[in-house]
Amino acid sequence: MSHAQVQMARELGMNPAKLGKLDNHKQEPWKAPPPRFIEELYLRQFGKAAPDVVMSIEDRIRLAYEKKQARRAARQQSSPEDAIS
Repeated sequence: MSHAQVQMARELGMNPAKLGKLDNHKQEPWKAPPPRFIEELYLRQFGKAAPDVVMSIEDRIRLAYEKKQARRAARQQSSPEDAIS
């Protein structure tokens, strides 16, 4: 699956680690393959074919880590000033 499809699944509330469980279209021919199933659900839920900004899981983790580090740095800078006042 592509990064866009994994991101769509996450936005729909699905766990990317468990997306393989959806793959059962050979035993049940009426069931769509997981990438197409996710795209159809996303279109129905959000009214658009794909997310506006597509990020890989690695990029999402990196940005979350950078944001956390920035919050820690800001908190440590404001902490000594609060103690003096």
